[in-house]
Amino acid sequence: MTTNGTPELKPILVFDSGIGGLTVLREARLLMPERGFIYVADDAGFPYGGWEEAPLKARIIALFGELLARHDPEAVVVACNTAFTLAGADLRQHFPDRRFIGTVPAIKPAAERTRSGLVSVLATPGTVKRAYTRDLIQSFASQCHVRLVGSENLARMAEAYIRGEVLDDAAVIAEIAPCFVEKDGARTDIVVLACTHYPFLANVFRRLAPWPVDWLDPAEAIARQARRLVPLVDGAEHPDDLDFAVFTSGSPDFSTRRLMQGMGLSVKVTSTPYLA
Repeated sequence: MTTNGTPELKPILVFDSGIGGLTVLREARLLMPERGFIYVADDAGFPYGGWEEAPLKARIIALFGELLARHDPEAVVVACNTAFTLAGADLRQHFPDRRFIGTVPAIKPAAERTRSGLVSVLATPGTVKRAYTRDLIQSFASQCHVRLVGSENLARMAEAYIRGEVLDDAAVIAEIAPCFVEKDGARTDIVVLACTHYPFLANVFRRLAPWPVDWLDPAEAIARQARRLVPLVDGAEHPDDLDFAVFTSGSPDFSTRRLMQGMGLSVKVTSTPYLA
């Protein structure tokens, strides 16, 4: 469809349990400037890490049924390791006519880059226990010593931090300390940030780490994959009526609204709540 000779483009939908997916959105907007974006935070279900698998999978599939019907996106970036490692295959099966770009722990690039052979994966408990994650290790990092670290608290801490709250150093150290392994004279040299919330804390991690490591943030790689799968349309211009955020709770607080505005997103309030 065109408007006054200019192609009218469908939006890209970026989904996360909370605001962690903003790290991916930031990179995607740089690579896809002609596209409008809809950011969806399932804050009513946040955090995902502590959910049982069956009810969380059912929630995600039902929620996407509504999201796709309401917003009809060109493609969907599932910017959440926990959601995609659990429900990615089911989403593609339930919605075969839709294009999904997933987020999985960056184990393959970590295995390619490590010099010591000691890699840690800092994730949520849900991502750590997922068979998908262990299959990635078996497929791409079988020659490495990979430590899986599931943090119960870091996603919440990252959300608080990005809203301007001060974190206790000791509390952060307690969460990341298991990532640092010394074995046979070698040390962990790469930590995979396997939750899109965690890059918000990357500078804090660097400051508190017992030795320097490469904190591997997958956001740019996810954005590049989205760009590969969504064609650039000649003559297309960025739409004026897109670039908004939707919260499944329907009532994000003031600091969250301010954060969205800082990212160039308005907050859209819908009269009909999701999963009502």
